[in-house]
Amino acid sequence: MRFRGSYTVCVTAFDDEGRIDLPAMRGYTDWQIAEGAHGLVPLGSTGEFLSLTREERGQVAEAVIGQAAGRVPVLIGTAAEWTEEAIALSRDAEALGADGVMLVPPYYSSPTEDELFTHFRRVAEALSIPVMLYNNPFTANVDLTAPLVARLSEIDNIVAIKDTSKNVHRVTELIELCGDRLTVFAGYYPWESYRCGAQGYSSVMANISPRLSAEMFTETLDGDAAKGREIYVKCLPLINALAGDLYVSATKAAMKMIGRPMGDPRPPRLPLPQRRQDDLRRILDDLGLLAEA
Repeated sequence: MRFRGSYTVCVTAFDDEGRIDLPAMRGYTDWQIAEGAHGLVPLGSTGEFLSLTREERGQVAEAVIGQAAGRVPVLIGTAAEWTEEAIALSRDAEALGADGVMLVPPYYSSPTEDELFTHFRRVAEALSIPVMLYNNPFTANVDLTAPLVARLSEIDNIVAIKDTSKNVHRVTELIELCGDRLTVFAGYYPWESYRCGAQGYSSVMANISPRLSAEMFTETLDGDAAKGREIYVKCLPLINALAGDLYVSATKAAMKMIGRPMGDPRPPRLPLPQRRQDDLRRILDDLGLLAEA
């Protein structure tokens, strides 16, 4: 399967008691698909996977995969610090019917390149579904360099990478070294990355407006690139407001403001500070996304 388009990196819904809200996850899944999301990625960083038990991770995966029912691809975040746990989580996702898994490197041990290669190879070889690598040096403390990714792309079912290095030239490097073996998804700077050859966007802003994120992709790659850039420039304040250390809190605050609350983040995260909420509300108002009072 070839992944392409605007894929929403999904938040995880919690109720007022901080428990997983599975009905909300199912409703959110239907809304995302109705609004044009090309794919869904639950249980990534935006989905607070580190704050969930393994049982809860399975519940979220099952809810989204089941509700999507094959309408769009669903890639499950199955990252873990221990290779055997990443394999187990990935096999669980495959058994539930996931279209693929997304894997950030082990995020505490700062593994060497050989350790990273072995980790990803072992997970990929344990599966029959595709693997998307996730390069986020700001949280994982290691950078999946283009030469390392080229080695990994020789493994049959490692088919894509989400690159969040903030280095748009990395897209060019990856395409030069990996060719058509690997599809590049932007983590930041989607329009610039598309113009360099990326074929997808792993989109936080799509939690708030899946339609705008999908239209940005479709216009830029399959339509009028200038119109795609107009959408991008319009969305940049929102993209930037959802970035940085408080990205989960900001995304959940924005969802409440648009009338699709998904609960507060789990501790130690706190709700977004009021000053940031005021700025975010203005941005959403400018985009016409605020829920009516």
